[in-house]
Amino acid sequence: MEGVSVRKIKKICVFCGANSGKDVAFVNAAFHLGEVLGKRKIDLVYGGGKLGLMRCVSTVVAQHERQVLGIIPSAFTINNLVGETCGKEIKVATMHERLVMMMELSDAFIALPGGFGTLEELFQMISWAQLNIHNKPIGVLNINGFFNGLFSFVDHAVKQEFITPRARKILISATTADELVDKLQAFRFEPDPALSKLKWSPSSSQKEKLDLTLRL
Repeated sequence: MEGVSVRKIKKICVFCGANSGKDVAFVNAAFHLGEVLGKRKIDLVYGGGKLGLMRCVSTVVAQHERQVLGIIPSAFTINNLVGETCGKEIKVATMHERLVMMMELSDAFIALPGGFGTLEELFQMISWAQLNIHNKPIGVLNINGFFNGLFSFVDHAVKQEFITPRARKILISATTADELVDKLQAFRFEPDPALSKLKWSPSSSQKEKLDLTLRL
């Protein structure tokens, strides 16, 4: 990465499935991502619990003696629905509060294969970056082409002029964990000139409408 300024990343939030998926490659990739974060001395923020790919990543990061923080809605902790969180746990009231806290406490975001919840988290972070609410890098670990269909849809939306080419650059992808972390560190945020004028201050009327409850 010679000649490229490197962003300092101390904590990465990982979005991924509470299931392990059909392909064993997804599990292997989750374990390997945990190894990469641990060896690079990067702490983990995740959705809490001990299920699926979330368990794989969090367990390995903890084994490397890095900080693991699970942010989990209280509803999920009833009857031990998702298992014991690996590391420190913060309980929140709503899914939205969870996502806001993840954004505030993380320096970057990675999505592994997952379902609707993973996609919601990924696109919410992309949307907030586009709106200049944050300028943190967002990456997808594309294991065995899992996200190829998603990329095709996003590129189609660009062609149909619903997503700008500038906004498309927000979504980073790689096929290995090391390559993806390198790309996140090298990411340079280029806000839309018009949207960059938005001010998300505590007194902003737009902020109140969106109920983002940010503390920036």
